[in-house]
Amino acid sequence: MSAKPKASPDVKAADIPRDHAMIPAVTRLDEQKVDEGFWPKIRKVAGKIPFASDALALFWCAKDPETPTAAKGMMFAALAYFVLPTDVIPDVLAGLGFVDDAAVIAAVIGVAGKHLKPRHKEAAQAFLSGDGTDPAVRAR
Repeated sequence: MSAKPKASPDVKAADIPRDHAMIPAVTRLDEQKVDEGFWPKIRKVAGKIPFASDALALFWCAKDPETPTAAKGMMFAALAYFVLPTDVIPDVLAGLGFVDDAAVIAAVIGVAGKHLKPRHKEAAQAFLSGDGTDPAVRAR
């Protein structure tokens, strides 16, 4: 391994406009995937996974207008990974299927968890306790 970092031969810094990045487009795509699949998935597995309250709190934090865009991007990426059926470890494997999802969610909480507010955690606990409030309405 060389001591000097080498630039990628396929990426030329001059070709990337300084005022444009792909991150907003990726975040919008992740948000769309989460909007489509989060509630069906969490309703199906909430009683089976120990990190359901963390996933729910991340969801409400990602939807919160006060959450910084960079943190939202990380949160939506983690939640999209949770929602999408293609995983490193398939969710259908008993006992192991959600280990990768838990690791991704824990990593995002470690990096962007300072943006999780008590109201996000309270909304997660309220959903899990079955208070009758429709989470789709509460998230708006």
